[in-house]
Amino acid sequence: MIRSASRLATTSVALFMLASPVFAQQAQPSATHLAAAREVAVSSGLTGAFDAMTDPLLKQLQQMNVTRPEIRQDLDQVVALIRPEVEQKKQEMIDATAKILAAGMNEAELKEVATFYKSAVGQKWVQIQPGVLDAIVRDMAIWTQKTSEFILSRAREEMGKRGHALN
Repeated sequence: MIRSASRLATTSVALFMLASPVFAQQAQPSATHLAAAREVAVSSGLTGAFDAMTDPLLKQLQQMNVTRPEIRQDLDQVVALIRPEVEQKKQEMIDATAKILAAGMNEAELKEVATFYKSAVGQKWVQIQPGVLDAIVRDMAIWTQKTSEFILSRAREEMGKRGHALN
């Protein structure tokens, strides 16, 4: 009995290992599916965060010439030289974002979302979204603090009714 179970387990693991590449290949989105996901990533403004990360880093590098003016020309040339490489790194992140989107939505859904972002209202949403998110984060911090105080106050009150003091 134990030998049969062991054989069954070994066979199951072997079949799973052999089948895994097949399942992995089936899970890969098509080129058009990835293209739709990439379009959503770019048109929705998601990829703007990548510019917001890389551009300041390159500018910070160029600011070194303030403290060392003798390296200005070389530094400018180096930044110009590595900018395409940084762009390639950014494209890798856009591709990764597209894969994430493609895993969550089918191609038709992504095309529908892309259509929204191409519309006037979609473009407006992309424009105002950073400000909206900043306001939400700010308000959430205030709300979190107030809610924390409320929970602690109410818990103290209810525990006091039961003869317990919370500090």
